[in-house]
Amino acid sequence: QVQLVQSGGGLVQAGGSLSLSCAASRRIFMGWFRQAPEKEREFVAAITGSGDPYYADSAKGRFTISRDNAKNTVYLQMSSLKPEDTAVYYCAAKAVDYYSGYVTARGYDYWGQGTQVTVSS
Repeated sequence: QVQLVQSGGGLVQAGGSLSLSCAASRRIFMGWFRQAPEKEREFVAAITGSGDPYYADSAKGRFTISRDNAKNTVYLQMSSLKPEDTAVYYCAAKAVDYYSGYVTARGYDYWGQGTQVTVSS
């Protein structure tokens, strides 16, 4: 069993930055998803246990995923935020080092509690 504890998020103006973190009970493949009201949960970014990152097109160039393996914590640094980035953000994990289906939410085994990110225009 893996526990995920999220922190960060909040309210920011368009163009601003926010950081999210997700602490896991051990080092495994982790991803970030988001879900806006009345929309499906969508992939944002993922990172292997070794630190190789993957991004959705919407996140490339604006978001950075990283990890501190000493703390078993993954971070999502978001910049140049837009109102359309407003959503509940979830971290997710799968007990492997690399997961080829990383864009698919249903493939993850563990989920964080979610945190609201609101970007005002």
